[in-house]
Amino acid sequence: MSILLISVSILSPIWPLGENPLPGDPFVIVNKDKKQMAFLSENEVKAVFPVAIGKERSLTPEGTFTITVKAANPYYRKKNIIGGSKENPLGTRWIGFDADGTDGRIYGLHGTNRPESIGKNITAGCVRLDNSNIETLFGQIPIGTKILILSSEKDFTTIGREAGALKKEG
Repeated sequence: MSILLISVSILSPIWPLGENPLPGDPFVIVNKDKKQMAFLSENEVKAVFPVAIGKERSLTPEGTFTITVKAANPYYRKKNIIGGSKENPLGTRWIGFDADGTDGRIYGLHGTNRPESIGKNITAGCVRLDNSNIETLFGQIPIGTKILILSSEKDFTTIGREAGALKKEG
């Protein structure tokens, strides 16, 4: 008697590059209390970056969202500023997520033309990073990646474990 094994790949309309990424890998966590963002991959916290958040803490939404849009040299439609312009407040990269029922074009991780703003409560709700940091992350965060935004005193490893993005010890 022989057994035939069939491998099944599940394709996703939001992950057009083949098989879906593994659940929670990669994973992004933004901690508003610490004004930091962590990039998790391969069951570890790979990097932590300083960020700017909403000028009113409530402007940066909390919850678990999905990355839905990515753009290099994004256009800033609010003030009609072309991508790549030194006047563009979105910097060199945009990674948008679906917070509050939006389509990834309202809330996002993005660069800045004002690096001195990093670490402050200053944005309209987005998470702002230094251009070099968002450029580093841009190729590592595929569409479909989950992002958790919260306010916590916990470290990123603990938050990642509680969110199911990191394996628990033991």
